[in-house]
Parts: sequence; C-alpha cells; structure tokens
Amino acid sequence: MNILRCFLRRSKKTSQKNENKKEELKAIKKMFFYSVPKNIPSQKTFQKHFIRKDISMIDKAREVALKTLYKIDKEEAYSNIALDEMLKQNRNHLNEKDIGLISEIVYGVTSWKLTLDEIVKKYSNIKLKKISPWILNILRMSIYQIVFLDKIPKSAAVNEGVNLAKRYGHKSSSGFVNAVLRKVTEKDYEEMFEIKNDVERISKTTSMPIWIIEELLKEKISIKKIENICKNSNKKPKVSIRVNKLKTSRKELKEKLRNEDFDVEDGILNDFLILNKVKNIEQMKEFKDGLFTVQDEAAGLTALVLNPKTEESILDTCSSPGGKTTYIAEITEDNAKIQAWDIHEHRTKLVKSAAKRLGINNIKTCTNDATMYKEEYKEMFDKILLDVPCLGLGVLKRKPDIKWQRKREDVEEIEKIQYEILNNCSKYLKNGGEIVYSTCSIIRKENIDIVEKFLEEHPNFKLQKIVLPENEKSGKNYFEKFLIDGEYLQVYQNEKTDGFFICKMQKNG
Repeated sequence: MNILRCFLRRSKKTSQKNENKKEELKAIKKMFFYSVPKNIPSQKTFQKHFIRKDISMIDKAREVALKTLYKIDKEEAYSNIALDEMLKQNRNHLNEKDIGLISEIVYGVTSWKLTLDEIVKKYSNIKLKKISPWILNILRMSIYQIVFLDKIPKSAAVNEGVNLAKRYGHKSSSGFVNAVLRKVTEKDYEEMFEIKNDVERISKTTSMPIWIIEELLKEKISIKKIENICKNSNKKPKVSIRVNKLKTSRKELKEKLRNEDFDVEDGILNDFLILNKVKNIEQMKEFKDGLFTVQDEAAGLTALVLNPKTEESILDTCSSPGGKTTYIAEITEDNAKIQAWDIHEHRTKLVKSAAKRLGINNIKTCTNDATMYKEEYKEMFDKILLDVPCLGLGVLKRKPDIKWQRKREDVEEIEKIQYEILNNCSKYLKNGGEIVYSTCSIIRKENIDIVEKFLEEHPNFKLQKIVLPENEKSGKNYFEKFLIDGEYLQVYQNEKTDGFFICKMQKNG
C-alpha cells in the first residue's frame, strides 16, 4: 500500500511538471509571436530552436526598454527624447512589434513608477535605495507587464526579467528578481484601492506624487475631481493634428488620409483631426509635405484666444518648437509680422524648420531672453503670446518623467521666472494691444496667482473675456466647462486634451 501511494504521488508530481512545462512553452510562444504565425512549429521543433539555453538570446526589445529606463533615471533624460535615441540606435535589430512593446514598457513604467515601487517594497527585503538601478528597473518593467499588460503571460514577464538580471546584475540578482516577481499578482494593485486615507490612496493608485495632490487640495478642488485629474494623467494621449490651411482644408486632408487607410476623425476645434493607431507620424508623406502639425488642441487654443489679424505685429516670446507660432501664421494667412523668440539658438532653429516645412515665410526668429528688457522693442507689438516656462503638470501623459523630476520647491523658482517674463514683455505691447498668458500647467500658483499679482501692480492692464471665434461651436461647447468667471480658462487633463491655462489681458494707457 505504501509503495502504491509513493508511486501515485510521484506520478502526480511528474504530471504537474509536464503541465508546468506546457504552460511555460505556451508563454514563450506568446512572447516570441505577438501575432499568431501561419505555420506554428511543432513542440519538438520549438523546443529545439526557441527555448533559451543561455542569456545570449536575451529579448532585444526588453533590453532596449531597460536601457532607456536606466538613462531616464540616471541622466534625468526626457522619456520621449531618450526613447527616440535608443530606437534610432537599435532600429536595424527591431521590428514594429518590438518598437510597440518598447514604447509601452518605457512610458508605462515611467508613468506608474510610484505604484510599481510600492509593489517592489511589499516583497523585497532590500530597501529601494540599496537595489541596483538596473535591477530595480528590471523589477519595475516586469511588474508592469504582470499587473497592467494582459496580453503578456506572467511566466514570460518573469523569465525575461530573470534573464535580464543575469546580464545586468551579480550572481544573486537573478534569484532575487525571481523571488520577488513570482509573488506579484494583479491583486497587489487592487488592494491599494482599499487604502482609507484619500491622498495616499490616490497617490498609490494613480502613481502621483503626494505633493502635487496636496497642491491641488489647497485650491479647494474636490477629492473626486483630483482623482480624475490624476487618472487622466496616465491615459494614452490622443494624437491630434492641426490642418495647415495654407495648403489644404480639413475635409481634403481627412479624405486623403482615409484613402490611405488611416483611422481619422474630426477634432474638437475646426482646424484639428484625430489620428488613431498611427505610428511614425513624422515619416508620413502628408507630414513631410507640410499638410499638418502635431499639436494638442488645448495648446492650439492659445492662438485662437489671441485672435491675431493680418498686418498686425505679433510676438511669441517662448516660441520653440514653433507649434503656436506657426498656427498664428496660418490663422493670419501668412500676412502678419511675426517675431519668434527663444533663449537658445538651437531652439529657434526648430521654429525655422517648422515654418519651412509648412511653407510659412512671415516668421522672423530671434535668440532673446524674455526675462531681460530691451528698449528697442518698447511698445512695438499689437499682440503678444507668452506661453511661459512652467512645471508642465498638464502634459504628464505625454511627459510622465516630469512627475519625478519636479519637486515642491520648484514651484517658487518657476513662479519668479514666469512673473519676470510677464512683467518685462508687457512693456513691448502697444497701447490698446492684447497679451495672452498661458502655461501647460494646472497649479494656481503658476497661473491665476501670477496674473492677479501682475494686474495689481499694473492697473493699466485689464482681463478680457475668453472668446473663441463664432464658428468654433464644438470648441465652445467642450471647453466652456473649464472657464472660471469667463476670464480664465483652466483646462485640466481629460480624455481628449492635455491640461492648459490661458488668459487674455488688454493694455489701456
């Protein structure tokens, strides 16, 4: 009887091992074939050619993602720039699916870093600060795949994490990574929603630094609204394009793109379209031909609120990379006298390049520091756009690294720069002229507080009502809910646009 029990127990274990191998094989197949191939190899062939016997066959896509995340962390590089550089360096070794996976991991891990670190802390007996940056990022990207990416099997995420740890860590690193990842499940994230403290819950479930939540709370914004702002900061941004009316119309461009099988729909504003599931947008013929500019619709509002006219003299003080400047030129049919400034020459070159691609001739670029007064520009301009440097908390879904690079103490420093630019450049405005002050941020200290201080010290300036052109019915309906007393437009990041602040003032005397 004992012999029989022993035999049955051994048979059960053998059967379980076989099942585990089958599951592992399925996971590896899914890992290698993101879309099902026509001729699936037999199990024997697959084991012979595809199962990894050493780390020399480490997954290239995940390795590139890891190197990008390391660069973002150690060099405080911008995620979009670091990603572009790494993709260019490895382009010959990657296919489109690889590039998609790399982008998903890089932006996903950067967006959800705080949440991912909380899960690491739950299962690691080593403090985060003492974990090698390479190993910590391997844990983050593997946990991101386990918790947030349904199409990637856990076994694949764990195995690839362990393989990377073997290459980028010491002898015990792979065992440590394996031990942590085996314990991780989706429940680790779900449990965070049970946290009683509102600020802590929102911070951990949306991966938002506590100081940002606290700043919004100071502004008497409800917890529910703050939670929505934080949730929307993690959503994939819409790819909105602004039609270049100097070369085409929205109807013509939409038809042209649809004929080429692009998934395209109308935007909120009349000059905008939304492109769905688009890749390598700058390689599109229509982009190279200058038929459109990639721009968020909230950013495009600044030019519409400025309401530029032909023959007017217009200044855009912080103009690079040129999206708003070129929109002003398009609205005025390239017949206004536009000056585009920026503090560095390489940035004004971006404006020149954008204007050239779009076929715009009436933009004069100049390297100028907007915080430094120059007498030669006194009362020269009919209209001025001040899209000033800011913390960028309204564009977190496009630049998630901002969450980790900005600190509470940065607010005071950026406020001083913003006020200097507004105070200084207001002197360049003609009597009766109008100035638009804008930021891609959502903190009152950078926006309304700056404007109110300026108005208090400059009684000859008055706030103007935010008015969109009469034909912008869809835009009016959508953005109306973000108006404050009709004079401030504070757009919080939402499902369709980034966060943005806009107000308009007129000089009288």
